[in-house]
Amino acid sequence: MSGMPSPSSPGRDHPGERAAAHPIRLLEIRDTPLSVDEVFAAVGDAAAGGTALFVGTVRSHDNGADVDGLGYSAHPTAEAEMRRIAEKVTADFPVRALAAVHRVGDLRIGDLAVVVAVSCPHRGEAFEACRKLIDDLKHEVPIWKHQVFSDGTEEWVGA
Repeated sequence: MSGMPSPSSPGRDHPGERAAAHPIRLLEIRDTPLSVDEVFAAVGDAAAGGTALFVGTVRSHDNGADVDGLGYSAHPTAEAEMRRIAEKVTADFPVRALAAVHRVGDLRIGDLAVVVAVSCPHRGEAFEACRKLIDDLKHEVPIWKHQVFSDGTEEWVGA
């Protein structure tokens, strides 16, 4: 299994090397500004030697076109899908703590759209688990992005 200490790793039986009993600390979709500090604080754990954090921001361009702004909307099942993905990540990696928040509503360039973090006993595991979390959230959670371009055109992404 990816992200797990090898059987020959010293101390692999230590409780701190294993996933926490209840590692999912924060999962939410909200229409208010996101906080990196809140998500980082949620994954604090004394047994974690590595914490990986990803912040997705609204950028000023997409596929060669200037973006003026965008809006996110979510299906009512989106939080349940986030939980399903989080549970899969915590089953596949020795996660000590996990948090993810996604914004909906109208956002401006530079606004935070998503913040996810994972803490694990070691840095490699934390990086792998965080990447798996954000990639699966992006591809599987029913959240749609409506982009408005500077030339007046619009595009729905993920719909």
